[in-house]
Amino acid sequence: MQGLKVDHLLSVDGPDARPAPMQRAFGRAEVTFRLDDGMTRLDRLYQEGQAKIRLPKTHGDQPVAVFLNTAGGVTGGDLLQSRVDWGAGTRATATSQAAERIYRASDQAAGVIETQLVLGADAKAEWLPQETILFDRSRLLRRISVDLAENAALLMLETTVFGRSAMGETVRQCALADHWRVRRNGKLIYADSFKVGSSRPEMNGYGDAVEIMAGTATGAGATAMATILLAAPDAEMRLSDLRDIFETVSSEAGASSWNGLLVARMISTSARDLRGDLVHVLQEFRGRDLPRPWYI
Repeated sequence: MQGLKVDHLLSVDGPDARPAPMQRAFGRAEVTFRLDDGMTRLDRLYQEGQAKIRLPKTHGDQPVAVFLNTAGGVTGGDLLQSRVDWGAGTRATATSQAAERIYRASDQAAGVIETQLVLGADAKAEWLPQETILFDRSRLLRRISVDLAENAALLMLETTVFGRSAMGETVRQCALADHWRVRRNGKLIYADSFKVGSSRPEMNGYGDAVEIMAGTATGAGATAMATILLAAPDAEMRLSDLRDIFETVSSEAGASSWNGLLVARMISTSARDLRGDLVHVLQEFRGRDLPRPWYI
């Protein structure tokens, strides 16, 4: 993996990129599901480096793929790649064993997390990882790419936490670039980018997370945020259901829908409160419990 290029300012694809001087860890994990006699079954499993996948017994429920990072976290120069393919007509959920931790980077190279989700026709999929926790002076570039076939439905979640407030941690400096790109039948239908950083030379690419999150749009000091996306033929009809559920949580939350998409944001000054609210919201919205790792 020599020659991996990571933009030290964490832009999407800017020319000011440099190779990571030292790649500390590499992991790639892929899982593919197929439809066999009306049942969703494992088709292919690949894992390399510190990235692993486990497929626990679900006792008749739809399959669950659990992603693990045995390195214990991500730091500058690390690369973690995940891919899930849902074949036509399949039903399966992908989640993570635990929260992903993004540790302090020792140089200007970012840790990179790349996720690719591919859905065949009429597939119904869920990407529901647990939260990503950023530590002070961490650098993360995260790219999520989704390819949907006709009538495929995907419910996905990503949660970002700035420090462990229960441990008294405050993230004053971090560099984060988070990019989502969703396509249906090859056409871009959703693009979202969020960045914490600074172009000022004295900041070394870091942004002041406390200052950036102090605005009214981010809850006047939120330290935890989540995005829920539903891309499905009936997404717009589910908007009122989700808004009703939001009335029962303490986190600030809002949702909009258009053109077969439903997008919701949740923010809180407490990562613990947000996690509890997410469990409640997703249980109610899905009509069933989350995968077991969420309760461990």
